[in-house]
Amino acid sequence: MPPRDLPSAREARLGAELRKLRERAGKAAHEAATWIGTDRAKMSNIESGRRGISETRIRRLTEFYGCEDQRLIGELCAMAREHRGGNWWDAFRGRVPQGNVDMAELEHHATRLRMVHMLLVPGVFQTPGYARAVMGGSVPPPDEELLAARVALRIRRGELLRGENPPPCQAIIHEGALRMRYGGRRTAREQLERLLDVAHWPSVELRVIPFSREDIPGHGQSFLYAYGPVTELDTVEVDTPFGGDFLHDASELEKYRKLLEVSERIALDVVESRQLIRFIAREM
Repeated sequence: MPPRDLPSAREARLGAELRKLRERAGKAAHEAATWIGTDRAKMSNIESGRRGISETRIRRLTEFYGCEDQRLIGELCAMAREHRGGNWWDAFRGRVPQGNVDMAELEHHATRLRMVHMLLVPGVFQTPGYARAVMGGSVPPPDEELLAARVALRIRRGELLRGENPPPCQAIIHEGALRMRYGGRRTAREQLERLLDVAHWPSVELRVIPFSREDIPGHGQSFLYAYGPVTELDTVEVDTPFGGDFLHDASELEKYRKLLEVSERIALDVVESRQLIRFIAREM
């Protein structure tokens, strides 16, 4: 089977974790390749996520690297057993940018979600009208077919938090995002009313950073912290004007955990947050 042209973020992550283990063990790529009976080119493709790897080979590699973390090894094997085509988001591959599909996959596999949004309502809480207004304003603007597919994917992502056994989700939103009128007054008001409903979902803790706070952390950075089944598989997705960047270096993850702590400290509690959302909706 030829290498994948465009691995998903999760496929690339499996390869990246195997590379980290190899580098931590001080082993060269050609040594690892020889150990599992392959060549250096295929080993490079495995570590870039362009080629799959069997559970047996993962266990052989981790033994070669001296890794004794059975939880991590088990989760890497579980990732290797996954196949494209069996999940709802696979229907969107080729119809929307790869990063949009990667977000749905990341949220699905997370054991917990924590996010900070400064200028937008989080995608998993957006109404169709709000999502269409936000994504329709992209540069360059998408055509109608692409826009419709992106909106459909975004709305489907939100079902995660209302299904069976949803991951706990903490969303911290700046007041500025609540006052932005994407799509006009009516669309913005409908979005605020949706947030008031979201605030009562059992799996969601919704909090607001008011304008009155002066110590805004991280230069107003919006991001999602997705917890994995083990700490090594945590991921941060950082918003940019042209898509999201996925980060998983240990030092980067620690920085974003600290940003979460600061954001949580300055945010209103859940009751005060609902009151502020309700006040802004009445003003809209």
